[in-house]
Amino acid sequence: MLLLIMKLPEIHKSNIESFLDKEEIIHETIQQIMKDFGMFGLEITFSGDVHQAYHEIHQQLTQQIDYLIVRDEGKLFSILYQVDISNKAIERTIQEIPEFTVVEAISHQVIERELKKVLTRRYFKSL
Repeated sequence: MLLLIMKLPEIHKSNIESFLDKEEIIHETIQQIMKDFGMFGLEITFSGDVHQAYHEIHQQLTQQIDYLIVRDEGKLFSILYQVDISNKAIERTIQEIPEFTVVEAISHQVIERELKKVLTRRYFKSL
């Protein structure tokens, strides 16, 4: 029996930008965010400036999530389920980055989770 041991990288606030240093990974991550939010009729755009990608997408997500909290909480919960973000992950981000509001923490978690999806997909393609 063949045993596969995988070692995926750990992603945290302190190192997330180091994973976003390759243009291709940035574009794939943003495409994944666009796809997941697009499924719910929400548009995320990207200027193409990879140096400001995190801040640009984080700001848009924060605006979208803030709007959903007020206007359509059910849709927000569906998106969080689709992206696979738990309350525990949001709480962890709030503790790790106390200067973030709850909405900013959720936005950060969306980016982090989508990046993990991209890195996981790339890892398994390389096997």
